[in-house]
This record gives sequence, structure tokens and C-alpha cells, in this order.
Amino acid sequence: MTTDATPPTPRAGVAVGRRALVWRRRRASVVRFVREYRTHRAGLAGLAALVLFALVALTAPLTVGSGVTGVTDAPGGPLQAPSGEFPLGTDRFGRDLLGLVVWGSRVSLLVGLLAAVLSVVIGAVVGITAGHFRGAYATVLMRITDWFLVMPALVLAIALATVMSRSLGTVILAIGVTSWPTTARLVRAGTLAVESRPYIERARALGGGHWHVMTRHVLPNVLPLVLAQTTLMISSSILAEATLAFLGLGDPTVVSWGGLLQDAREAGAVSAGDWWYLIPPGIAIAAVALAFTLCGRAVESVLDPRLGAAR
Repeated sequence: MTTDATPPTPRAGVAVGRRALVWRRRRASVVRFVREYRTHRAGLAGLAALVLFALVALTAPLTVGSGVTGVTDAPGGPLQAPSGEFPLGTDRFGRDLLGLVVWGSRVSLLVGLLAAVLSVVIGAVVGITAGHFRGAYATVLMRITDWFLVMPALVLAIALATVMSRSLGTVILAIGVTSWPTTARLVRAGTLAVESRPYIERARALGGGHWHVMTRHVLPNVLPLVLAQTTLMISSSILAEATLAFLGLGDPTVVSWGGLLQDAREAGAVSAGDWWYLIPPGIAIAAVALAFTLCGRAVESVLDPRLGAAR
């Protein structure tokens, strides 16, 4: 009697065993990372704050609703001081500032995250390719990187946001394409260190091409650096978004923390002493930037113990 099932070949069995070993090592690395991260009190505090901000942003449609941004049906009078009905007061249109701060967290966090991811992706691609190919290609890329490094990123972002249409996409693009050089420099240094190791020469001798070396050997080794840089870049991107919105270069159709500060400035809240219009969005920006920075420093310390960051 014959059967359709064929026994696995020895080579297939070796491949399955190798994949299982790789996954066991990855799980062990994740467990080790979590165990080390839990020893950083500042990192845990930052992570708890980020979880709170994320919950506030995700549940905003249920807690305050999109109607909180409406101007025509504002529930209060212009610039009312904090009270039982409006815990953070109202803005110049009579809208509830507490609801606006909660709703603005969605835009500020989204723009900061996407801009940071775009910046890190550009920096990682430039850094890995410049460290791998060397020669004239790397020289040109590094000179472009140096040019971006010496130019103030905020000035370039303002210039881009000025000449392009005012939208969230413009803000994300302006921040992302002007803040990648630091990541590129760090990733290039990591790539050069990885490619100097003997197993890279062995991979090339066995027929590994450029794509194989960069994706299977270089990228996994510089990925922890990219992860830590992403965490740190999010806080910078949120601050940059708030700055652009404060300067009137954000999307006027959405509510963000920086946009609230810009509205307060236009309403003369500083000279009038309407502190409730300025302090809540400012504290929110500072708190989320600090939380991402604490998490980023903790991730850096776990991935590179030589940094010796305080716990």
C-alpha cells in the first residue's frame, strides 16, 4: 500500500530545527529585554505615562466625542475660567478646554509617531547603504547628511511647511525629511562595526550578495540602535509639531496641542492672564516628550549596558 505523504528529507529537518532555534533565541532575547527594562524605574515611569496617554487618545471619541471641536455649538462662553462645569475653562470660542486637550492628543501623538518613523527609516536606509557600499556613493551620501546636520532642522521644516499646503501630511513630511541625519550617522557607525566582523567575510565567501548581507546580517545587528533612536525621535517630533502649529503652519482644520497654544496666543491669553488657556496643552506636550525620552534612555541602556544610564 502506498501513501501520498513523503518523509521529510534530512535537509528539510535541519532547516526546521534551525528556524526553531532562531525563534527560541528571539524569545529569549525578548524575555531578557523585558527583565532588564523592568530594573529601570525611570523607564517604567515613562512607559506608564505613555500607556496613559495612549489610552486617553484612543478613547477620546468615546469620552469627549468629535463634537468637542465644533465652534458653532460651543457649550460655554468665551474664555471662562476653570469651574465645576469646565475643569480647565473654555477657549476663545467657548469650547471645553479639557475636551480639546484630550482630543488634541490624537493628532499630536499620531504626527509625532509617523514623523519619527519616517525620519528613522530614511536615516536607517542612508546609514546602512553608506556603511556597506563605501566609495563615492558613501561620500556623496555623507556630504548630504553633513549639509542637513549643519542646517537647523526646525528652519528647514518651517521652510517646507511654508511652501507646501497646510495639512498633517505636510507637517509629517517636513519633520521626517529634516531630522534623519543623526540616525544616519549612528546607523552608519553601527554598520561599519558589524561589517568588520569575520562572519561577514564568511557570508560573502559563501556567495552572499549585497542584499543578503545588509538584510540578514547588518540590519538585525543595528535594529536595536534603530529602535532606541525611534523612541527618542518621537519626543523631538512631537515638540517640532507643536512648534510648527504654534507658528501657524499646522493644519487649521484639526485640533492639536500646538494648535491650542497658537489659538491662545492669537486670543491674547498671555497679556490677559488667561493661564488655563496656555498651561494644560503646554504641560501635555512636556509630559509626553519627557515620557518618550525616559523610555528611550531606558531602551538605550538595556540594549547597550556600556552607557550606564541611571536606574
